[in-house]
Amino acid sequence: MPEGHSVHRIARQFDRNFVGHPVHASSPQGRFAEGASVLEGREMLRAMAVGKQMFLEFEGDTWLRVHLGLYGAWDFAGEILVDPTIASANGRMGQTNQRGTDLDAVQGEEILDAAGENSLTSIGAPRRARVHVRMSEQTKGLADEGEEWPPPVVGQVRLRLLTDSTCADLRGPTACALQTPDEMLAIVAKLGPDPLVGDVAEGEERFVRIVRRKPTAIALLLMDQAVVSGIGNVYRAEMLFRARLNPHTPGRDVPEDVVRALWRDWVTLLDIGVQTGQMMTMDGLNAEQYRAAMASRDDRHWVYHRAGLPCRVCGTEIALEELGSRKLYWCPFCQR
Repeated sequence: MPEGHSVHRIARQFDRNFVGHPVHASSPQGRFAEGASVLEGREMLRAMAVGKQMFLEFEGDTWLRVHLGLYGAWDFAGEILVDPTIASANGRMGQTNQRGTDLDAVQGEEILDAAGENSLTSIGAPRRARVHVRMSEQTKGLADEGEEWPPPVVGQVRLRLLTDSTCADLRGPTACALQTPDEMLAIVAKLGPDPLVGDVAEGEERFVRIVRRKPTAIALLLMDQAVVSGIGNVYRAEMLFRARLNPHTPGRDVPEDVVRALWRDWVTLLDIGVQTGQMMTMDGLNAEQYRAAMASRDDRHWVYHRAGLPCRVCGTEIALEELGSRKLYWCPFCQR
């Protein structure tokens, strides 16, 4: 499931390519036909993310809420204006499964990872690229002149949004719904604080208040989107290790200074994720180590996906258990 940094980057993609344009909307799959008919021809006014939820505002006091969940993805095609953070990350959008960003890649070359995924055209669940994308100073264009436009619908597309030059196809989302402004605000009000939405200091105080009164294990609280927005399995494991905190500690038993440190670490890691497109959670790396970490997730995390391997700090075997129906990675010695 895309974590918070990816959803913010997707919102930026819409901001650069769709906001300010009238949008043609359709539901090739048919499951969102009524909603698409409402959006048809309306101008997109705003794109925003709160944690793992994305909201697109259209004229006429209409909002589209999308939650990708485990299987959803946005596929982009056409002339794609690239947000500076996307360009700096060589087009990579920070999916959990991505191999990494090659910092030595030459601008102007096709962006394909080792699995053949094109990380600019498909954002969300892993999906093979169907169009080749070339990089230029400001745009992404179809590699083959004369490519059919709009591109043919492939597979089960819940919603297609189309401008004169850019196409976005939504597949397999957990949620895709139209909302009034009040309904949108009600959803946002139920979500925990997001460092990139609202006042960071107020977000910290809210996070501390919630965590410090809960008997629930801190590892579960960090994954609860009503407690804090955007943290998924990768960031959860890495943040707890960076804090040297036992994942089973009840929230109310975590010292206040540690809870505040967790929030501030999330502020830092989310910013890194948005800027680089990668869930980079190791620090203190030299230039060579940083390049290796950006290119491969095996070199970019302390404990995540390292079950049975020695801890990078103490050498203890990294433990793996299931908590809240998700895999939890942690070091039994460093996180005693």
